[in-house]
Amino acid sequence: MASLESLLHQGAFVLTAELNPPKSAAASVVRRRASVLKGVVDAVNVTDSNRANVAMAAIPAAVLVRDAGVEPIVQITGRDRNRIAIQADLLGAAALGLPNFIFMSGDDPKQGNHPDAVHVQDLSGVELVRAAVSLRDGRFLSGDEVKPAPRYFIGATASPGAPKDVDRTLEKIAAGAQFIQTQPVFDPAPFSQWLADIRRRAHDVAILAGVLVLRSADQADRLAKVPGIALPDSVRDRLRDAADGEAEGVAIAIETVEALRSLPGVNGLHLYAIEWPEAIPLVVRGAGLLPRPVVKEVVTA
Repeated sequence: MASLESLLHQGAFVLTAELNPPKSAAASVVRRRASVLKGVVDAVNVTDSNRANVAMAAIPAAVLVRDAGVEPIVQITGRDRNRIAIQADLLGAAALGLPNFIFMSGDDPKQGNHPDAVHVQDLSGVELVRAAVSLRDGRFLSGDEVKPAPRYFIGATASPGAPKDVDRTLEKIAAGAQFIQTQPVFDPAPFSQWLADIRRRAHDVAILAGVLVLRSADQADRLAKVPGIALPDSVRDRLRDAADGEAEGVAIAIETVEALRSLPGVNGLHLYAIEWPEAIPLVVRGAGLLPRPVVKEVVTA
């Protein structure tokens, strides 16, 4: 059992964060970014060409992250690969000892740096979860047997601010998602309603609420236009009026962490800081979430 899965099973309040591989083959950049997060969070998402911009592939980058002493969660999108390539990647990752995955449909290539790329989308976010579950249960999507079956800890994403997201999230959970990471939450009140709606029908899945550390009023204004992100005017006003936007962004994130941590049914937090990994330790330390828990050994008779 992976450390992340063990911590959640043991009832720990877990922290995850994002690590974006570089737009190059520089392994040193991956190691440096991992070192910033080591000991600060319990695992990191290694992103899959985030925002449809080409970057180092997530699986080899995840090996570098693991070798740097940080537990990786491999992000897999349905944007670039068909079901043959995705299942092949999942088997290869298992052979490398990578058990943690987070699945999502992925950003449209038209939003990235290769707008003429084919948007493959052979499998949706729900179908990606089903594919991983099928492999873990010993079957390819074709029905052929996989022996030995790989071991996976399977995650999916949610957008609490988007219409009909409760139904979509419940569909991912029904497909076999064991943990959910949400888009950034800036207003805990509507999020708590989304959480209650999920918990009425899904009790066992781990839910990690998203917290994004804002850096400036301009950044907040851009994010406010992103579908699925509900960013209140009050937050944007605070950043606009602040003498130091970065310090105010950290303060807002700490307040959000404390509010979300108090909600029953939240099992942890997923922390974002766009191109600013150094902000994550500031928030975690400021919220009193250090040191991080360790996995307890299970003694068997």
